[in-house]
Formats: sequence, structure tokens, C-alpha cells
Amino acid sequence: MRSRVGLRDVAAHAGVSIKTVSNVVNNTGSVTEATRERVEESLTTLGYRPNLAARHLRQGSSGLIAVALPELTQPYFAELAAELVRAAKARGRMVLLVQTEGAEESERAILEGVDLPVLDGLVLSPLALDGPTLRRRTDSSPLVLLGEHAGDGVFDHVTIDNCAAAAEATTHLLDLGRRRVGAIGAQLTGPNETAVLRLAGYRRALAAAGAAPDEALVATVDQFHRSDGAAAMARLLDLPEPPDAVFCFNDALALGALRTLAERGVRVPQDVAVVGVDDVEEGRYATPSLTTVSPDKRALATAAIDLVLRGGAATGTPPRTVTVAHTLVVRESTAGRTPLTPPPLLPSPASPPSPASPPSRPSPPLPPSAGSCTRAPDPEEHS
Repeated sequence: MRSRVGLRDVAAHAGVSIKTVSNVVNNTGSVTEATRERVEESLTTLGYRPNLAARHLRQGSSGLIAVALPELTQPYFAELAAELVRAAKARGRMVLLVQTEGAEESERAILEGVDLPVLDGLVLSPLALDGPTLRRRTDSSPLVLLGEHAGDGVFDHVTIDNCAAAAEATTHLLDLGRRRVGAIGAQLTGPNETAVLRLAGYRRALAAAGAAPDEALVATVDQFHRSDGAAAMARLLDLPEPPDAVFCFNDALALGALRTLAERGVRVPQDVAVVGVDDVEEGRYATPSLTTVSPDKRALATAAIDLVLRGGAATGTPPRTVTVAHTLVVRESTAGRTPLTPPPLLPSPASPPSPASPPSRPSPPLPPSAGSCTRAPDPEEHS
């Protein structure tokens, strides 16, 4: 078995001191460009790989950050996990990925570091734990929360403005002239503050537009899965007055809604326009492609890893809340498809006369515009 290449081997190959090699590897000290190039060539030739475990041990660090997310089968969390791994790697750290399935027992165990190795910190996206439970944490390692469980300012926290994002998505549908804008994603149980804030943003947009609220258009779900979105959309379509647009609280719900609309023969966006939240890759390739609110997942991941490495409450640093940007991305599920311009026809010099064309059939009417509809503000808007 080939022995591990060390700094001494590289120094001998490059004809420099061990200290010089260390300065190049760690990007410290003063090294001339010519010497740096010679050392880097030796590092490559010999196949040197730094011993990260030893390096972190010298620095009083494990080099390992735990990331605990509810469901890796959900596209949003899978994409976010990839961004967190990239951000950690860029800072010389590795990630231990844990799936909690949103279960209180699992979230509580990881919160307290049960059965985990020594960590530089934890990034946690809790679904089941509430604020008081989070504040009772006894583990002293750095903790960064994702989502809406801010822990009343006790822990570092990274999120998007869910209320504003929901209001922007709903306003987009209202600006299209939609009269009956539904919502899919309200939850009756559990501490899902994301659902609460997105429902509040939806209601805020209706009130700002003077739209009369109709609670029959708010479909509840157990979870933010495709199947929940499909079932909720079916219930809305079965109403005596179904919606002509729906705001779905995440893209998975929206993709499920699109499936039901296709099965029912409902045209999107002509009959029902659809907006989601998360901008997952699957939505970009759906038919029709999905209009969505896109959170800056890379900025979110970078902020979370940087806050962990800052040390947070473990170093006496005041906790911070970082709100990352979001953007409304308009696609076919609200804007429709842009028709392709056909190429010009080449004239035929000796074309026989064409037979009489059959009478044209009128196109089906589009839904009536709601631009002139007057709406009363929502007297019971929730925050």
C-alpha cells in the first residue's frame, strides 16, 4: 500500500523547507510566486492530500457541520442540501446530513446532539418543534435555524419573508384579472409557521386589492406534498364556484394541482392560473412550466454556514436573523406559452386551385376579465 504523502516529502521534492510548504498549503506567510508554483507542482506530482482531521484538531474544530432537514425526497430540501454542502466545502468543512421526517422525537434528538459526533455546529429546519422547546436546548454547540422558528431571537436564524412572498404571488394573479383566487397549503394542526405566514400574505394581498375573501377557496393540507396538492385542487374544482387561479404554498403542492387540472381537462392558465413557491428544477420542466416565487437558496445556504462558523450564542455573539431575497419567476402556468412564428410559405408557381375551406369553428371563450370587479377589503385579515 502506498504511504501517505506528507509535507516533508513535498518539501524534499520541491527543494524548500517544510514551513514553506505549509505556508503554500494553508495560504499563509510570505512565499514568492516562483516558489509557490514550484511547491504546487510538487503537490500535484506527488498527489498530496491534506489531513483535514489533523488540521481541524489543531484548530480546535471537528470540521463537521450537521444539517438536519425534514424530507430529502422533497425537491426544495434536496436542492437546499446541495447548496449547504457546497457552502460548507468552500469553507473547508464537511456536512453530516440528517433527515428528521419532521418528527418531534427526531428533531429533539438532533437538537440535543444525541448519538452525533463532535460538531462545529448544527443547521436545523424544524417542523415539529415550537419556540419554547427550542429555547430549552442544553447543547452548547452553534445552532442556526432555517424557516420560521426564530426561537424569539435566541438563535441565529435564516429565512425569506414568507408573508411578502405570498402577497407578491397572490398580487400577480390578481393583476392578471383573476376573480376567484384560491390558496392551497393552509394547515389546521402543528406549529408550521411557514404555512401561517403564507396564508397571511395571501389574505393581505386580497385585502390590498379590495378582493372579497372567500374561505371556501382556502384548501387545507396535511403536508406540503404533491399528493396533498392534487387532492386539494380536486376539492376546489368541485366547488359550485371553483377558482380561476390558485396560489400554492410550495412547488410540490402546485405540481400536484397541475396534475389534477390536466386530468380534469382544465386549461392552465386559460381557465385556472397556478403559482407556487420554491423554484425547484422540476417546476421549470413541467407542462406548463410553473410560475413560482424563487428564494435565493445559495444565499440562504451561505448565510447559514457562515453563521454556524461565527459561533453564535456559544461565543457570546448576539443572535442574528438573516432574511434572503426572493424573486417572482413568471412562466407558462400564469403567462401561457409564447406562440412560435411560422416560417414564410414559399410560393408555388403552378399550384392547382384550392378546394373551398370548411367553415371555421369559433374558439372557446376565455374566462371573463376581472379587471373591473370591485372588491371589499377583508375585515378579518390575519397577520
